Amino acid sequence: MTDPKAPTGLRAGLATYGDAEFSLFLRRAFIKAMGYTDDALDRPIIGITNTFSDFNPCHGNVPELIVAAKRGVLLAGGMPMEFPTISIAESFSHPTSMFLRNLMALDTEEMIRAQPMDAVVLIAGCDKTLPAQLMGAASANIPTIVLPTGPMLVGHHQGEVLGACTDCRRLWGKFRAGEIDEAEIDILSGRLAPTKGTCMVMGTASTVACMVEALGMCLPGAASIPATHADRIRAAEASGAAAVRLAASGRKPSDIMTKAAFRNALTVLQAIGGSTNALIHFTAVAGRLGIKIDLDEFDRLGLEVPVLVDLKPSGDHYMEHFHWAGGMPVLLREIASHLDVSTLSVTGGTLADAIAGAETVRGQTVIRTAANPIAVGGGLAVLHGNLAPSGALIKRSAASETLMHHQGRAVVFDGLEDMANRLDSAELDVTADDVLVLRNAGPIGAPGMPEAGYIPIPRKLARQGVKDMVRISDARMSGTAFGTIVLHIAPESAAGGPLGLVRNGDLIKLDVTARRIDLLVSDAELADRRVAWVKPAPHPGSDRGYLRLYVEQVTQADSGCDFAFCVPASLDQS
Repeated sequence: MTDPKAPTGLRAGLATYGDAEFSLFLRRAFIKAMGYTDDALDRPIIGITNTFSDFNPCHGNVPELIVAAKRGVLLAGGMPMEFPTISIAESFSHPTSMFLRNLMALDTEEMIRAQPMDAVVLIAGCDKTLPAQLMGAASANIPTIVLPTGPMLVGHHQGEVLGACTDCRRLWGKFRAGEIDEAEIDILSGRLAPTKGTCMVMGTASTVACMVEALGMCLPGAASIPATHADRIRAAEASGAAAVRLAASGRKPSDIMTKAAFRNALTVLQAIGGSTNALIHFTAVAGRLGIKIDLDEFDRLGLEVPVLVDLKPSGDHYMEHFHWAGGMPVLLREIASHLDVSTLSVTGGTLADAIAGAETVRGQTVIRTAANPIAVGGGLAVLHGNLAPSGALIKRSAASETLMHHQGRAVVFDGLEDMANRLDSAELDVTADDVLVLRNAGPIGAPGMPEAGYIPIPRKLARQGVKDMVRISDARMSGTAFGTIVLHIAPESAAGGPLGLVRNGDLIKLDVTARRIDLLVSDAELADRRVAWVKPAPHPGSDRGYLRLYVEQVTQADSGCDFAFCVPASLDQS
């Protein structure tokens, strides 16, 4: 809880002039230039992040959410103060949005620290923005509430319901296979993302929002309200009012985001068949609080908790359908026996209180019961083996059952450029039974660990009707993607991981039941290859600036890809 003797409101975090009274006088003088009265300035100050950008359609509704959040703060007796931070949009960030996540986390943390506020409302939605904000808020550790921007509505084409970006990838695959021509793919580009908001499938943005709600960091039901609905505006107003109450209570992120709360969130990740990215993000958030995520325990959760949410890419529906089925409170009620319902929430209540408020929606089939699951055996599975000493991840619920046990010949791509140059060549020696291997695409190798793990089916195989094959990499993939894809291989090849030792023609064995991914090469041969291995040349520009900081400090996937200096020296291993 907050120290009752600590300065609050305008008196908090004064600029250093050597005279605290003068610092406060100067602050009041300059803020009055904005037209504020003494009465307004004496109220609890609630910061509200502005992550709007013309480059970020996922945050297109942020301006109206800010207006509503401010209204909620004022109605509850607080003083709202909007401030800008970095905005990251997935498809507008070079080289990747993941590369910029830690920069946004630093920005958010320092702006919370630098400016006087008694609580903060974090508004974001696009894939890496909510994790970045949570990372920053965990480190700053003042009362915080999250307001997700919400998912967009579905699109339509030729009588078919469309959802970004699962259907983006599926339809692009059809275009690559020659089943859709250029005229139709151009029409589809205007129908796949028809409104503001985040992707309307259970991709990374929706997964993170659902986990934030399970974590207790947003209001019950706030994860799934569509971005365009009036309920989203009302949720913004309610979040602003809740922030004022949080400021009065002094309840900090560290009081809410406990080890038990993270276990709840990871249980939800398994139950929703969520994005592989979310494991990296929540490992990073937990790490900021000194909590280590145990990958093997996460895997055990998947064996215990069935996938119950029938949403693409693991199922058939979309976020608006999940919302009208009752959203997170209903899902939490279905898996309550697997949760610690005593964990706290930004509301001041517990997870049990959120479950008690769940709606009963007659006839809904989007949120299944344990007796009728979408899948069992884990939405996500953690793999080990000689190719992944520190672990790797596969999204079982979006993979082909026939490929869960597979042995094939390695077809190796040494990086993104090599893959782009050779993947669609008619001369590429590849069959549907082979294993596509992409390396030097991890946190350091790419840099920025791009969503390149969804290696496209080579064009000549796609045109033969091949829809899936085993693909492995040290990269990530979009939470909206599907296929039998092993990701996050750690340590990455650029850091000396064994993926860098694979050669064309080597046999690779995947056994998801045994949780193994192995290179079928003798230890002696691997030792010889390791002696001959040459570290990739430094990235151009990595001698200065943020890129230098990134490649020197970024951790591996199993540690959340955070900066090493942002994580406490000793994590809670219990």
